[in-house]
Amino acid sequence: MEKQSENALFESLKKGSETAFKEVYEGNRDLFLNFARKYGLGDADILDIYQDAYIVLYENIQNGKLVELKSSVATYLISIGKYKILERLRKKKKRVDTNKFLNVIEDVDSSLESFELVNEELTQKQQLLQHFFEVLGAKCKAILTMFYYKKYNIKQIMTEGGYNSENVVKSQKSRCLKTLREAIEKSQSN
Repeated sequence: MEKQSENALFESLKKGSETAFKEVYEGNRDLFLNFARKYGLGDADILDIYQDAYIVLYENIQNGKLVELKSSVATYLISIGKYKILERLRKKKKRVDTNKFLNVIEDVDSSLESFELVNEELTQKQQLLQHFFEVLGAKCKAILTMFYYKKYNIKQIMTEGGYNSENVVKSQKSRCLKTLREAIEKSQSN
């Protein structure tokens, strides 16, 4: 969904539009179900989790806790849902590999709002940036995409990526930028 229509939808949600809430519920259900099936839960459990995530979204908007949308509604719903999935798996006493879980979430987040340059006439430096960004590790791509493309702040990246502290996010972001910068400089000196 385009940013402008995403903002218009969010404004309608804040005004309590039943049509907007229905659109969000129906428009994101299949996306969420497909995302959640990767964790071995049955469709009934997944639908319950989706409804719980949807209720949290609804309540956060109604009680004024969510006043500004910094991502798409779909990303926000999946962010809520991923923690509810983890909760459900723990309750079912299934062993959860947190790193694998976070890696899948990063993949989904990037597929929801991918970082693509579609301009055919990129400068040489832009082409190098695009090339070396694509070969970065998944965690670096996720952090840099969240910070520069999605405009997340460090605290949001910490929450979204499951990091322990803001300092970890800052140092990881710094290392990723350094790796990217060095790769570009090395290729230009050869």
